[in-house]
Amino acid sequence: MTVELIPLLGVPEIEPGDDLGRILAPPLGAVGVRAGDVIAVTQKIVSKAEGRLAAAADREAVVAAETVRVVARRGELVIAQTRHGLICANAGVDASNVPEGILSLLPEDPDASAERLRAALSAALGVDIAVVITDTFGRPWREGVVNVAIGCAGLPSLLDLRGAPDHHGRAMETTVVALADEVAAASGLVMTKAAGVPVAIVRGVDRAGAPAGVARDLVRAPADDLFRESPLQAVHALEPASAFSPGPVPRELVEEAVRAASGAETAMQGWVFVAVDSPAGRQRVLASLDTDPTTGTAPLLLVPCAPPEDVSPLRAGRTIQSVVLALRAQGVAWAWTDATAAQGRAIREALELGGDAIPLGVIAAGSAPEDGASPPRPPDLPASLRWR
Repeated sequence: MTVELIPLLGVPEIEPGDDLGRILAPPLGAVGVRAGDVIAVTQKIVSKAEGRLAAAADREAVVAAETVRVVARRGELVIAQTRHGLICANAGVDASNVPEGILSLLPEDPDASAERLRAALSAALGVDIAVVITDTFGRPWREGVVNVAIGCAGLPSLLDLRGAPDHHGRAMETTVVALADEVAAASGLVMTKAAGVPVAIVRGVDRAGAPAGVARDLVRAPADDLFRESPLQAVHALEPASAFSPGPVPRELVEEAVRAASGAETAMQGWVFVAVDSPAGRQRVLASLDTDPTTGTAPLLLVPCAPPEDVSPLRAGRTIQSVVLALRAQGVAWAWTDATAAQGRAIREALELGGDAIPLGVIAAGSAPEDGASPPRPPDLPASLRWR
């Protein structure tokens, strides 16, 4: 198989309101576009044509408005999730290849933009083509940026090769190829930032008979994301939940949180954590406490119980905070309710606990709501910090 990369030269400067299909069809026809070709188009010209521009003076506010969730932050750099599910620097807000004083924002719906352009070009050129909208992203653990697909139409965004034989005839178990990203990365070889080439033809892509997809399919589901939030951002956003999403909390997440807390605290002998996820058990525990409505909707209650000689506020606070940090690191929302001595005894009776461990309260846990688990901006630095 041979893949050919053809830069499209002579594309004029794109202005807000321009019809990209009308502008790109003549030069594409002149170079002889063929059925099955993939037209790679930079995000920048799509955003310009759609008027997705903002004043650079409002950069911080623009980044905040484009941010759904902060993943990590260092100085002025924010790694953020956009409404599209993309994780990128400054929520995709960029000042390159736009006039001075202007910022470029990602398209409102890159997949829809790709489909509109695909339909217009296919009709104008009389051949069935695909479109990939590209942008340059950095990568964890790797230096440099690379083109990725943020919009896709007419092309399989993913090729699922699980079950197919490898070179030695063994069935592949986990291989799913990000085809749209591979096409985008290849196009970057001829669409460099300084070359002034915003469009390229990628010819000879093997689609393996797979159906067309969208770039949204490339976004990893939260439940499968092992690196959802930086430790610093987790501490910054460590706030009790105001709501829980429906759905159970997987037991392995609770086990991992308790294991992490046990590793953080070197002297937890005699501590017991009782996880209650049955409706009847939850009701018995809740009846023993004065809780708010939010706690009552949590699908799981985790009761930390300390031995009598180890119930100091400092020890208990450290242990409970270790647990909720570990829960949050796995995308689990939480809320804490203290238990008085009398309520602790009532919980012991409700759960029929043996031994002498004392229930300290209840950690309510549930699925984290998707709408902004992290605030987009940090709070003001507390006045209690003083330098000498």
